[in-house]
Amino acid sequence: MPQSTPAYHALLAQSALPSFSDFAVELIEPALDELLSRNRKNIAELLANFEQQTPTWQTLIAPMEEWDDALNNFWSPVSHLNGVKNSDALRDVYNACLPKLTEYSTEMGQNQALFAAYQQLANSEQFASLNTAQQKTINNALRDFTLSGIALEGEAKQRFAAIKKRQADLGTQFSNNVLDATHGWYKHIEDVSELAGVPDTALAMYQQLAEAKELSGYVISLDIPAYLPAMQYADNAALREELYRAYNTRASELGMALTGDGKQWDNSALIDETLKLRQELAQLLGFNNYAERSLATKMAESCEQVLGFLNDLAEHSFGVAQQDFAELQAFAKQQGAAQVNAWDVPYYSEKLRLAKYDLSQEQLRPYFPADKVIAGMFATVKRLFAIDIEEQQSFDSWHDDARLFSIKKDGQLIAQFYLDIFARQHKRGGAWMADCRVRRIKQNGELQLPVAFLTCNFSQPTADTPSLLTHNEVTTLFHEFGHGLHHMLTQIDCASVSGINGVAWDAVELPSQFLENWCWEKEAIAIISGHYQTGDTLPDELLEKMLAARNFQSGMQMMRQIEFSLFDFSLHMQSDNSQSAQEVLSQVRKKTAVYPTPEFNRFQNGFSHIFAGGYAAGYYSYKWAEVLSADAFSRFEEEGIFNTETGESFLANILTMGGSKEPMELFEAFRGRKPTTDALLRHSGIVA
Repeated sequence: MPQSTPAYHALLAQSALPSFSDFAVELIEPALDELLSRNRKNIAELLANFEQQTPTWQTLIAPMEEWDDALNNFWSPVSHLNGVKNSDALRDVYNACLPKLTEYSTEMGQNQALFAAYQQLANSEQFASLNTAQQKTINNALRDFTLSGIALEGEAKQRFAAIKKRQADLGTQFSNNVLDATHGWYKHIEDVSELAGVPDTALAMYQQLAEAKELSGYVISLDIPAYLPAMQYADNAALREELYRAYNTRASELGMALTGDGKQWDNSALIDETLKLRQELAQLLGFNNYAERSLATKMAESCEQVLGFLNDLAEHSFGVAQQDFAELQAFAKQQGAAQVNAWDVPYYSEKLRLAKYDLSQEQLRPYFPADKVIAGMFATVKRLFAIDIEEQQSFDSWHDDARLFSIKKDGQLIAQFYLDIFARQHKRGGAWMADCRVRRIKQNGELQLPVAFLTCNFSQPTADTPSLLTHNEVTTLFHEFGHGLHHMLTQIDCASVSGINGVAWDAVELPSQFLENWCWEKEAIAIISGHYQTGDTLPDELLEKMLAARNFQSGMQMMRQIEFSLFDFSLHMQSDNSQSAQEVLSQVRKKTAVYPTPEFNRFQNGFSHIFAGGYAAGYYSYKWAEVLSADAFSRFEEEGIFNTETGESFLANILTMGGSKEPMELFEAFRGRKPTTDALLRHSGIVA
């Protein structure tokens, strides 16, 4: 009898889009095992050939890319589901698979025969005839072999592999603790008078959250769309303090929980172990500290350069931030507040914004229904980059909220993306873009088109109103779409430098922050706004107030980002881990904070960017790339924000090029010179 095909083979089919309904939890691990086993066998056979012949692009890189891509096409939907449809069963499988992937990755990075083959190709006559993207692919790979410990031997090599495996576990555990701590506490309120000051849109959301938990009254969760309106508008200071404490002690020894004591999700020990392991890893590779190791793949050239950059921004911004806070204190005093605590800052800031500019985020919400913003965003990029975006009505999905769109240029399909924008239970907070498929030429000569996941956490529509976005949420959506365009509009055909791949981490935020600028331009706002009841675009009067309020407390906001960046970088510059994360953060705050932070604040325990994301010793990248994006946008300010030639130049020099060239080279090709901080300081209202 012929053997039947294992059920998990459906997960390994190399289709243009993932078949989410095939991803049954119990099939994921056996599918991964088969894929890794298949790849190992293929690579061993491939390397045996090079004992007799010199490797070429076609005989070495093309097949390696094919096998790496098969792994990515399988794992990216699994990773996505773990973020947007988390369950105990999926989490267990995900946690079981992660060490296998890490082990495989370390094994490949330390494969001497594979390294020798890449080296041989780099030194061969063929190398000079390869195109820029192909050469960059090989040079990046050689650099990454070094960073994977290819030169290590014996015990050091084994230790490196053990550290990588443990680091993957720690990152996942950190992320899970933050998710569980966020959903492990909420505030249930029966009496609406306790919510005086809170806008109707938020009250409707709180009722919906209560209904979902089969409770009467109102529920405020620690998800940002629910937490923020209470902090900004609730007149009840005791409620604000309670929410602030719950949010800012998440995943710490002081954490709050409705069942258990909240300590079950404490990330403190994970942070300590993560830092020790990063330092040990850096030293194994010959770096003094992990910050140096981090910069090996970035635009910034040295730790001194990064610190100089941050301190220079701080020097320009600190005085402005102090003025911002002094103004807030004086205003709060007029309102009868004896002092301004950390949990009072969002509340009095919102009141001050209203008093100064007669404007609140809530007034703007009705003009930004999610569907109108999305359609307007698509119209904006059509004018900039001559692309058309169409929604696909039927596709295999993971949730009813998810939507699928196609991007066409000159009538040709060039990319697709999934959009999942609403907050819900079992979905990780925040907003992010991830790749699902990478543009590349397959071995059979076919072009694989890029596909992206775009995920946000905005408030759900209610029975009476569509999902209405604050202007801050509009900029978040544009930000993630900017990342998506970088990934999807690439014209590079080598997977490892196609789209966002191979782009230096401190340059990867350039397209995302760049696209945010259109959220502030009158011409663009006419396209992205439309009152959900009347269809009227944002009135000039409100727009003028919004523009006037754009740099409200920009000094404080700038210093907050610098605080996070300096904390992250200083933490990873320690070569002996003599100071705890809390001690480093307290020291940084002495230099950067304009108002005191409560002793109980455990911000670091929820700082997923650096402990569970890719931003370790790289959080400064946001500000670094903001300099690039502000300077890039200043060319549009000079030539017209919808100037088609300028848009074409940005598309050609930045978006299509992926990671095929050094970011500074691409930036100079677009801007005609090196970047300066002038535009950023001007846009932020810090320097006139």
